[in-house]
Amino acid sequence: MYTFKKEERLCNKKLIDGLFHNGSSFLCYPYKASWMFTDGEQQFPVQIVFSVAKKRYKRAVDRNLVKRRMREAYRLNKQAQLYDVLNGAGKKLVLSISYIGKEISPYEFFEKKMLKLLIQLAGEANK
Repeated sequence: MYTFKKEERLCNKKLIDGLFHNGSSFLCYPYKASWMFTDGEQQFPVQIVFSVAKKRYKRAVDRNLVKRRMREAYRLNKQAQLYDVLNGAGKKLVLSISYIGKEISPYEFFEKKMLKLLIQLAGEANK
């Protein structure tokens, strides 16, 4: 239930390009979410990519720490907030979450904001 498998990661270059050119986006500080519905055959309701700007965090150690915290917050909250809503509607989604914050906060902050983002995304997907 609380897993994050390889099939859930967004690796397809065409889908990523389409997501950034044709998708919708919104800001939920410290995250920026870009999303787009897809009709492709996906095993999971959401395929996701996490990104942290190299311009803001020069050291790979810092970027990796931020991505780890984002992935963990997503992994623990995706089922209740997002998957249940999308499965009920029968929709598939590709999603990108970028970290735009200025500092590296404790994990509790990451989780609280991720929860807020997932609730907002579920609302947008239901429109």
